[in-house]
Amino acid sequence: MMRMGRVAAAVSGLALLTGPLGGPLGGQAWAAPTLLVNALIHTEDAVHPTASALAWDESGILLAVGETADLTQRYPGAATVDAGGAPVVPGLIDAHGHVQEEGAALLTADLSGSTSKAEILNRLKAQAAKLPPGDWLQGWGWDQNRWADKAFPTAADLDAAFPDRPVRLERIDGHAVWINSAALRVMAAQPKAKSLDGSWQPQGGRIVRKGKKATGVLIDNAMDLLTEALPPRTDDQIRQNYTLAFAEMVSLGLTGTHEPGIDLQSFRVLQDMAAKGEVPVRLYTMADGDHEALAWLCSQNGGYTDPTGRVRMRAVKLYMDGALGSRGAKLLRPYSDDPGNSGIYVTNPADYPRIVAKAKGCHVQVATHAIGDGGNRLVLDTYAKVLGADAKSDHRWRVEHAQILTLDDIPRFAQLGVIASMQPTHATSDMPWAEKRLGHDRLAGAYAWQSLRHAGARLALGSDFPVEKVNPMLGLYAAVTRQDLAGQPPGGWLPDQKLTREEALAGFTRDAAYAGFMEEEVGALKPGLRADFVILSADPLTVAPRQIADIKPLSTWVDGRKVYDAGK
Repeated sequence: MMRMGRVAAAVSGLALLTGPLGGPLGGQAWAAPTLLVNALIHTEDAVHPTASALAWDESGILLAVGETADLTQRYPGAATVDAGGAPVVPGLIDAHGHVQEEGAALLTADLSGSTSKAEILNRLKAQAAKLPPGDWLQGWGWDQNRWADKAFPTAADLDAAFPDRPVRLERIDGHAVWINSAALRVMAAQPKAKSLDGSWQPQGGRIVRKGKKATGVLIDNAMDLLTEALPPRTDDQIRQNYTLAFAEMVSLGLTGTHEPGIDLQSFRVLQDMAAKGEVPVRLYTMADGDHEALAWLCSQNGGYTDPTGRVRMRAVKLYMDGALGSRGAKLLRPYSDDPGNSGIYVTNPADYPRIVAKAKGCHVQVATHAIGDGGNRLVLDTYAKVLGADAKSDHRWRVEHAQILTLDDIPRFAQLGVIASMQPTHATSDMPWAEKRLGHDRLAGAYAWQSLRHAGARLALGSDFPVEKVNPMLGLYAAVTRQDLAGQPPGGWLPDQKLTREEALAGFTRDAAYAGFMEEEVGALKPGLRADFVILSADPLTVAPRQIADIKPLSTWVDGRKVYDAGK
């Protein structure tokens, strides 16, 4: 309820949403230029790193960055916004956030943080009371690592409470689902259903079984077995999901996100929303693998930006392996706590080079999910082979997550010109159990932010929401402390990999902009770029480390227009 309340409050602030090219909804004219004065501005511009004032024109382009006295004299009579001495940073960009899925998660049972199955059942019963009879009960966020027995749940854990209503619950990492027997029966009745019992396994996935009987947990590509049984999302549902997520994002200071892996239907909805002035942030979207969206993107010569500049697609998101928490991340050696298992190749290694080569031929940026050291090794090997002499070109291919690396593979990121798109809060969420999965020796290349930087790689930072919280301040805090919110462990987990505050802020601004080919538009505050910025309650570069997590946006601005105001 608290989470939905925050979103509802943010929605009310969207009355100030901008239309195309930063103009207000309805096409009304507004005075130009506009000044922001009396601010403590961190520009992310090495030539002019700090300032106290900004000036921008009616289209939202920065005209000048400097000191309040100078700019007020240069632009007499301009409309003025007084920051009252508050800190200002460039608009924050999450380089890996599932926007539509965040909105969908807000409409399902929130299971995140639950420490027992009993707690989950209580949350599910509350959610079920809101649903019509027969509707699927869905939830997001369970994590067996938080439970006393740390074992995967089963359908039987849900059946007594929900004997007839199908239940589908997505794990916190999005790489496993937990379903009840009613859902298993619906799946088994589908025309193309495979036998859930026996020994058959789908390529790139796993049906968890006890003996030969499915227990109710599906991992990675096995989750696709549910697809035919679930009703497809309508355009209206997609629009609702995005609207809810946008409201939450701007309320937390995000002015842009890279959304990995959306289908063409969702992109068409976004195009329509942008044309109607309903997109308050910048979305750098990625096609969902070798499907319809990639074919369309290839027909656009590898890139598309809508007329408002708010919605674009230039990349394809591919999957190499699963997630560490569900033991689907592909490792070079078996899991330390599951000796018979070394993880999953979600994409068949025989097919992957063909898809990467197809994207290269279409001039599409390739971004591949890889978490385990085996998954990362295969991605880097494939990138090297497909790129060939073009490894030195400005391709900006990416590895999404890059969580577990061998020490030999770390230098290859810079050598191949590959960006490491990483999520600081993954490290602090995984640190209680990562060593059990990996053993001590593999931690040397785990969540190795500084090792990658020192080897010359560029880091783009994000959260992977809704796997983690949307709030970028939690990412900044995790990056500079490698501690949880209680300050544990003392000194931080694997502390030699901490980022400085400046490095962390760059990861959420100019480095994220670079990863989306947008550094000439956003990511810094300097003349000629967009007036995307956030006025904050405290300065993330100077407050005590623990206080970084508590910083709130006072207002969020895109194209020089206020899209969120904490006072409203």
